[in-house]
Amino acid sequence: MALLTDDQQDLQKMVQEFVKKEIAPKAAHYDHTEEFPWDSIQKMAALGLLGIPIPEAYEGTELDTVSYMLTIEEISKACAATGAILAVHTSAGTMPILLFGTEAQKKKYIPPLATGEKVGAFALTEPGAGSDASRVTTTAVLDGDDYVLNGTKCFITNGGAAETYVVFASTDRTKGVKGITGFIVEKGTPGFVIGKKEEKMGIRASSTTELIFENCRIPKENLLGKIGEGFKIAMVVLDGARIGIGAQAVGIAQGAYEEALQYAKVREQFGKPIAAQQAVSFMLADMSIEIEAARQLVYHAAALKDAGRPYGKEAAMAKTFASDVAVKVALDAVQIMGGYGYSREYPVERMLRDAKITQIYEGTNQIQRVVIAGHILR
Repeated sequence: MALLTDDQQDLQKMVQEFVKKEIAPKAAHYDHTEEFPWDSIQKMAALGLLGIPIPEAYEGTELDTVSYMLTIEEISKACAATGAILAVHTSAGTMPILLFGTEAQKKKYIPPLATGEKVGAFALTEPGAGSDASRVTTTAVLDGDDYVLNGTKCFITNGGAAETYVVFASTDRTKGVKGITGFIVEKGTPGFVIGKKEEKMGIRASSTTELIFENCRIPKENLLGKIGEGFKIAMVVLDGARIGIGAQAVGIAQGAYEEALQYAKVREQFGKPIAAQQAVSFMLADMSIEIEAARQLVYHAAALKDAGRPYGKEAAMAKTFASDVAVKVALDAVQIMGGYGYSREYPVERMLRDAKITQIYEGTNQIQRVVIAGHILR
């Protein structure tokens, strides 16, 4: 991975300053209240951060994927929930329409998403269909000029907050994954109800809900891509989204590491700072090594994407390694800080709770290893 360009460094500095002023001071509050951080999202939108990889033709910022990953990382360093909102909104809520939508769909839906006027979401997971997407039971039946959707989605990030949903349903149950089709569904459509909001271990400020469809009629022009292409669309989108989760994980790890390092320099035991104790200094060294390795995997996958080269294997590697690093580093940060690390007075206990989800969503790390093995054994 090459060094960051001047433009990327300028963006990174701008986001760092914004995060220090607007995101970090509110992170503990939003974790405690579990409120969706609308004020932060609106300020991010004003800076163009909700449309970084989206072309200017659709009101986006039109920057590269590496710049987008830098932004997710810096935001997640202070508040992983806000980083998750951004990552899902852009990678999973907006990109499917950009990549597979008709020109009419792009012109209608992407500008308000890119400018942050609206938030986007991605709905694939169901109570009985998590890692195995072929088990999707939500159905879409053509009736005249409408598709009628029936079924339930679960664990949908940005659920309730989002206005635009990319939803996957079966148009032919006999064809398995080849019978899954994508649709664009707008919040407020009759028959579309936001279900229960999950009470989560981490990323509490991000809204995670059920979506319930009961004879929900959407116009057939809201079909995304072709009939039966939904699984392919979902897999392409998830490849890109996994890089974003890797960036989120790197941000969490970096934030936890910096808290532990600062603490270790000032906390004295046995007549000297604990950072001078070899047991602690070696922990900090390992944390630094692991974070940088994870970051380079993320940037490498992003650079491959920008170059138009295959990146599915690298995205899965980046997501897997970075999320494992995030959990380990956050756990070590709590250990270094001892009782203070276990206390809500310091943010590392929140970072540990936040880190865990990165091993689970956008495909569990067990599934990522299936993906990686599939690539290397072909």
